[in-house]
Amino acid sequence: MVRDSSADRPETADSEGLGPGEGSGAGIVRRGVRRLHPLDWLAGGLLVLGVLAVATGLLPSDAAAAEMRRTGPLVVFLGTVIVMAELTGRAQVFDVVSAWVARAGRGRYPLLFGLCVLFASLTTITLNLDTTAVLLTPVMLSLASRVGIAALPLAMTTVWLANTASLLLPVSNLTNLLAADRVALSPSGLAAVMSLPQLAAIAVTAVCLWVFYWRRGRRGADRYTPPGPTVAADSVLLRICAVACAGFLLAILVADVPLWSASLTAMVVVVVAFAVRRREELRLSLVPWRLLVLVPGMFLVVETVSAHGLHTLLESLLGSDNGFPGMLRAAAVGAGLSNVVNNLPAYLAGEAVIPVGDHQRLLALLIGVNVGPLVTPWASLATLLWFERCRVHGTRIDMRRFVGTGLVLSVTGTLAAVSVLALVG
Repeated sequence: MVRDSSADRPETADSEGLGPGEGSGAGIVRRGVRRLHPLDWLAGGLLVLGVLAVATGLLPSDAAAAEMRRTGPLVVFLGTVIVMAELTGRAQVFDVVSAWVARAGRGRYPLLFGLCVLFASLTTITLNLDTTAVLLTPVMLSLASRVGIAALPLAMTTVWLANTASLLLPVSNLTNLLAADRVALSPSGLAAVMSLPQLAAIAVTAVCLWVFYWRRGRRGADRYTPPGPTVAADSVLLRICAVACAGFLLAILVADVPLWSASLTAMVVVVVAFAVRRREELRLSLVPWRLLVLVPGMFLVVETVSAHGLHTLLESLLGSDNGFPGMLRAAAVGAGLSNVVNNLPAYLAGEAVIPVGDHQRLLALLIGVNVGPLVTPWASLATLLWFERCRVHGTRIDMRRFVGTGLVLSVTGTLAAVSVLALVG
């Protein structure tokens, strides 16, 4: 192996091509600011606006305190589950499974398609839609390059199912956590209520994926060459991470423990394993600071806007019908507002309008904000993260096609899931 001599050079301002003063504390700060992603600016801006709203009295302090009490467990869960998922990805769990999926497809696209739909759906359901967007997207795109198949079908499978397969468990989507708390459903209880709507959403997604991206005329090939097996660099670490993820899922489904405690425990197991075997992988950058800043800021801003006019507007849009037409209306408002602003504030604003006891309309709203945000790039955070991963990989996304096909799935998927929810009651 050729040793990189650059590793022995001290890190100085000159060696990094920096100008005068860039190696000082102020220079480091300036470089850090320049490296901020637009989403970082968005998250920070929302938090600043939320704090200003409380400081100026636009949002009463009691209402702000109530929102922060509700946000606390969500932030703990979100931070710990993403660290766990990130380290699980570094242990090559996703790489091994995706390579197995490609080999199990035996060179046949229809079989590969079914397995990819199953893989992406299970990842979203059990490990959160942002995990699918952040970790599974590059794995699938890398697999496409390795096997020599078109990247776009795999990419669209990932982003669509990151959203439409996020109905089943509280862990699947932050909006689910909020809804489950509102209707007093345990993880197993939410799964029982949403299982058939979830199957309907995945089924419609699979049909749209095949028609728009996977069929012979779109993918451009009849067969593919299956890859060889992927061997993990550390099989012990891989097994520990896989068991931790499985234990996390069992804990929330069987034991009904609080989500934040289950994710925290699983994360500690994974972090300890990395501390013993690959300590150099443990860095502060693993913590999803952007999300941890974005969520409380978004809660405060939405609560402020709702108190100053949005609540009244949504009351007129949602109406008071709690039958099937009212459910469709709630889902349509949720999906439409998600594609205008983002699905999390859309859910928060809609939830504040729907009466506490109206569970059916609230769950229909949940379907709208989970299955519906497929038309605009900013409709969900997962979609924004997916676009960034595709850009880094060099996968080109045609926006007209993305918007057009996403609109079809948004309407049909939302309609199918709400209809099934109404039928099962």
